[in-house]
Amino acid sequence: MWDNGAFSAFTKGTPLQPNKFYNWVEPRLGHPHWAVIPDVIDGSVEQQRQYVNEWPFEPEYGCPVWHLALPTDYLLELTDRFPKVCFGSSGSYWNVGSPSWEKRVDEAFNALARRRKRMPWIHMLRGLAQAGKRWPFASADSVNVARNFKNGSGKDCEKMAREIDAIQTPVDWVSPTGDQAELF
Repeated sequence: MWDNGAFSAFTKGTPLQPNKFYNWVEPRLGHPHWAVIPDVIDGSVEQQRQYVNEWPFEPEYGCPVWHLALPTDYLLELTDRFPKVCFGSSGSYWNVGSPSWEKRVDEAFNALARRRKRMPWIHMLRGLAQAGKRWPFASADSVNVARNFKNGSGKDCEKMAREIDAIQTPVDWVSPTGDQAELF
C-alpha cells in the first residue's frame, strides 16, 4: 500500500500535491501494490469526489478514503465503484477507538452488510490497534514499526511486522447491537 501523504500534510498544515504523488506512485503500482487516492481530511463529499474522479489509474490500483464524518451513502457509492475503500477518522471521529468512533464504524459496517452479502476490502487508516477486534478490516496501517522498533524492546522490524501480520480479523460482520437479523 502506498499512502498519499494527506495525513502528514494535514497535520503540518501544508497543501497536498496530488500530481507529484501520481508521478511518484505510477511506477510502483502493480499487483499486489495499490495506493490511497488523494483525499481532503475534514473535507466535503464534493472535495473527495473531485480527487476520486481525477484518479488517473485503473480502479483496482486505487483506494478512495471514506472519512467517518461523511454520510454512509458516500461510503456505499465508493464500494460500488472500487474494490477497496479506506476508512479515515475525521471530525468528531478523529480519535480512533473512542466510543463515538466505535459507534460510527458499527454504523458503517451495518450499512455495508445491508447492501451486500460479503464485505468489501476495507482498509483502516491509523487503525492497526483495531486489528483483531470485531470489525472485519481486510487491512490496517500505522507507523508503529517504523517509529517503535528502536525503542529498546529487543524486537527488530521484521519480528514486529510478523507479529502484526499474525493478527486475524473476522471475515463476517456481526453487529454488536444484534442488528444482524435485519441485514440480509
